[in-house]
Amino acid sequence: MQAKDFMKYKNWVVVGDVLNQSKFAYKILNRLKASDYNVKGVNPKSESNEVYKSVKDVPYAVDVLDLCIHPSKGINVVKEAKEVGIKYILIQPGAESKEIIDFCRENEITAIEGCALVELSKM
Repeated sequence: MQAKDFMKYKNWVVVGDVLNQSKFAYKILNRLKASDYNVKGVNPKSESNEVYKSVKDVPYAVDVLDLCIHPSKGINVVKEAKEVGIKYILIQPGAESKEIIDFCRENEITAIEGCALVELSKM
């Protein structure tokens, strides 16, 4: 499976600094919305009502988690993703770690390193 294969799924969540216009998480979230994906933002440290604090709070079954957060925090997000049954994780450049990749492999989560913005630009 490749990053482009994730684009066929319509229910996404983007995890990262999704309210900061200068961050890729914000750009990815809004580009997915503009492309008619069902997508919500998650930021574990946000106090805003505009985003969820956990993937566990998202009110629909998530097909793909787009990970745009530092790996030290990302591993906890990936563990939550397993708990709620998310099977596909797109790991943005800089969000990857051996720990995350190994956890996904050991828990039958398909994790691909890639960029949603690049894949969206090809559509």
